[in-house]
Amino acid sequence: MAVKIRLRRMGQKKAPFYRIVVADSRSPRDGKFIEEIGTYDPNREPSAITVNEEAAKKWLNTGAQPTEVVSKIFKAAGIEK
Repeated sequence: MAVKIRLRRMGQKKAPFYRIVVADSRSPRDGKFIEEIGTYDPNREPSAITVNEEAAKKWLNTGAQPTEVVSKIFKAAGIEK
């Protein structure tokens, strides 16, 4: 099973709010997920990012692959593999 760390879209039309989740790569974008590890709100100035660092590092060490956007969010939050 390939595990990805990716964004799950929430919020209203034209007002997106994202949750950072760990999910099976075969599940749909807003479908079933394994664990929620943070949030990302691009509508605020500056963008609001909250990440559970312990959970993120645990999943990265077990082999979960972050998407491009999530890896940029982790870099901004100071989380390295």
